[in-house]
Amino acid sequence: MTEPASLLAPALSQAQLGLGEGGIPIGSAMFIDDRLVGGGRNQRVQQSDPILHAEMHCLQQVGRLSAEQYRRATLVSTLSPCDMCTGAILLFGIPRVIVGENRNFFGGEDLLRARGVEVTLLDDAACIDMMASFIQANPELWNEDIAR
Repeated sequence: MTEPASLLAPALSQAQLGLGEGGIPIGSAMFIDDRLVGGGRNQRVQQSDPILHAEMHCLQQVGRLSAEQYRRATLVSTLSPCDMCTGAILLFGIPRVIVGENRNFFGGEDLLRARGVEVTLLDDAACIDMMASFIQANPELWNEDIAR
């Protein structure tokens, strides 16, 4: 299996695209058997869609998969997945999640682990800095995203 840190680049690229579009800089990517099959970014602002978080957009962009394909998948996110995205991961039986960072937001990692999902935290400086800068500059938008 590929080193987890090397799988972060497509998700980070998606986060940067989202930031450039005026959105919340969270990106996601999905791999099956270490092959990139799709990516997504938080689209709440761009699409005015309250449930289009990065992981949800990624799943949407990947499209329909068989249960067997999901069981071979790795989902990468630049930020710890929220409860909604955690639920989608569990629903589809995705066995591995790579998290860029959880300092700015700690989501459902404990629930994922409790349900047998392998969670790898990278504590990536680029992810941490991008999200911290965004939150500092846009606290109202960030609080809307996490319903605070």
